[in-house]
Amino acid sequence: MEYLIGTYDKSGSLKPAADSPTYTDYLFWMHYAEGSLMPLLVMSLVFRKIDQSPMPFFVKPIARKITGGTRENFLNPQLKLHLDFVEQKLQGNTAWLLGDTLTGADIMMSFLLQAALSRTDLALPNIAAYVRRVESHPDYQKAEAKLGKLILL
Repeated sequence: MEYLIGTYDKSGSLKPAADSPTYTDYLFWMHYAEGSLMPLLVMSLVFRKIDQSPMPFFVKPIARKITGGTRENFLNPQLKLHLDFVEQKLQGNTAWLLGDTLTGADIMMSFLLQAALSRTDLALPNIAAYVRRVESHPDYQKAEAKLGKLILL
């Protein structure tokens, strides 16, 4: 994303200037997306696939015990912790992560939050409102018209 913004964002609107007060928050969200939230969502997807995969009958209870225990003791609590954190950060927010301007940080976080909402039963009204803003953005709408609706695995 940093390369794409640096190469193709001629207006400079997707990245705050390095001396901007929002620059450190921009860096935080850019890297939080892939470094903190994405690994948990990928692990969740892998475990779901393990549970759905055919396997010998004697292995299935062992695999389910491992995936279930890991979900209960690590994955679900960590997902809740991180989603609650994002939910709290978006509280009172009526625009984007850094204010009134959509940035690369929003692009990085948008898919993860769409995926998280589709896979959780947690009440996350601020995240849901944020995702609605992303999905109603004209550029998102153009991409969706060109590529089709986002399909989450």
